Amino acid sequence: MIMNLYTNNMSEIKKNIENVRSRMAEACEKSGRAAEDVRLIAVSKTKPVSALQEAYECGCRDFGENKVQELVEKYEALPKDIRWHMIGHLQRNKVKYIVDKVYLIHSVDSLRLAQEIEKEAAKIEKTVNILIEVNVAAEESKFGVAAEEALALAEEIAKMPHIRVKGLMTIAPYVEDAEENRQYFEKLKKIYVDIIHKNIDNVFMEELSMGMTGDYEVAISEGATCIRVGTGIFGERNYGSI
Repeated sequence: MIMNLYTNNMSEIKKNIENVRSRMAEACEKSGRAAEDVRLIAVSKTKPVSALQEAYECGCRDFGENKVQELVEKYEALPKDIRWHMIGHLQRNKVKYIVDKVYLIHSVDSLRLAQEIEKEAAKIEKTVNILIEVNVAAEESKFGVAAEEALALAEEIAKMPHIRVKGLMTIAPYVEDAEENRQYFEKLKKIYVDIIHKNIDNVFMEELSMGMTGDYEVAISEGATCIRVGTGIFGERNYGSI
């Protein structure tokens, strides 16, 4: 029944992607930025392969997953030119399953996790791109390093030859008014700029992953280079459907 209902709404994904891209372009224009400077990551957690395939056919090549098992299963089932983003909390004992599959790990929030990524990446002689997750809003329910600890963590991870620090990520609070999150996006951008000015070897501050379905336009105006949109593309998540 779930799949039948889903199939009847297949065209909604295309409409949603077109809407998101249009709003992204408008937000970029207002901010004096080029639309191609912002990457749309389709957050596909809990969604069936058929939904991802339709998004792929609409031009999406970046997909974000929260769980290692889902990422691995979808990696095997879908085209190999997809760029997979690990955006959920990553347990150290799961690193080995995705280190050869991910384009970017957004959620590195501790030195111990980075050390595990380094160990597994060295085994396959690969350099893994990562973002440091910063809990800018200091929410107890969220993962991420404290804002004042981000620089020190970047400096430590920079010493690891099989990891490349590409930028920062944050998950802002859920709010009704997106403007309430501007302060957190501004703060992450400031940390990002401060780290750039340190000129740390092996730290390439190229990516600011911030903004989701409810607040990505504000995030773009504050410098986001990656926005993570799930509900805005695929609709509400149904945790009973997988």
